[in-house]
Amino acid sequence: MAAQTYHRTLISRSRLNTPRGKRAYWIALGIALLTATAVFIFPFFWLATGGFKSSQELVRTPPVLLPAHPSTHAFTLAWDRLGMAQLLWNTIVYAGGALVFQLVFCVAAAYSLSKLRPILGNWILAAMLASMLIPATALVVPQYLTVLDLPIVHWNLQNTPWVIWLPTVANAFNVFLLKRFFDSIPNDLLDAAAVDGAGPLRTLWRIVLPISRPILGVVSIFAVVAVWKDFLWPLITVPEHETLNVGVNTAATSMPDNALIGGLFLASIPTIALFLVFQRNIMAGLTVGGVKG
Repeated sequence: MAAQTYHRTLISRSRLNTPRGKRAYWIALGIALLTATAVFIFPFFWLATGGFKSSQELVRTPPVLLPAHPSTHAFTLAWDRLGMAQLLWNTIVYAGGALVFQLVFCVAAAYSLSKLRPILGNWILAAMLASMLIPATALVVPQYLTVLDLPIVHWNLQNTPWVIWLPTVANAFNVFLLKRFFDSIPNDLLDAAAVDGAGPLRTLWRIVLPISRPILGVVSIFAVVAVWKDFLWPLITVPEHETLNVGVNTAATSMPDNALIGGLFLASIPTIALFLVFQRNIMAGLTVGGVKG
C-alpha cells in the first residue's frame, strides 16, 4: 500500500477530525455559503420586489426591502406600455434563428476540423480562436457597413431577422467547445460506422449527434443568451422590430421607476428559467469533453 499523503493547510487534519473542529468547519462553511448566496441573490430579489413597490418606496432612504402594500399594477403597466408581447416575440424569433444557424454551421465546422481533418485545419482553428481576441465593439462598424450593402448580392439587411442571424453564425468559442467534445469520441466508433457503409454525414447524424446532447445543450444556451442579452447591435440594426432590451431602454424615460423595474424583471424571467432548467447540461457539457474514459 502506498503511503497516504496529506496537503499542508492552515488547520491540521487531526484538529479538523475532532468534534470541536468539525463544528467549527461546518459553521464556517455555512456562513460562507450563506454570505455568497445572499450576495448573488440580493440583486435579483431587489429586482423582483421593486415591481411590487410604489415609486416613492423605491427612492426612499433608507431603502425599503419589502413593499408595504404589494401591487401588480407596475407589471401590467410595463406589459401594456412596452408592448412586451411583441418585444418578446421579436426576441424569440431572433434567438431561435440564431440557435438554428449556429447549431448547423458550428457543428459542421467542428466535425470537419475534428474528424475529417481538412488541409490547414489547425491553422483555420487557430485563426478562429485568434478572432476572439478582437473586442466585439471594434467589429460593430464594419459589420454595420456590411449589412447595409451585403457584398455580391447588394442587399440591405437592416430591419430584417437576417441582420441578427448572420453575424452569430461563425462563433469561434462554440466551434472550439464542439471540437473538443468531438475529439473525445473514439475514432474506432466512426471507423465501425464507415465499415457498415455510413458516409460522413450519416455518421454525424446517426452516431455523433445523439451522443453529443450535453455539449449541444451548452451551445444552444450560449447562442440563445447571447442574442437575448445583446443591446448595441439590435439597437442600430432593427430599430423597427426591437428586442426586449432595446424596447425597455427606449421607454425608460417615460415610465415610472416601479414599472421600469417590473419590465426588467419580466424580461429577465425567460433566461433565468432557461438556466434553471438546463443547468445540469451546462456543467455536463463543459466537463465531459475534457475527460476521457
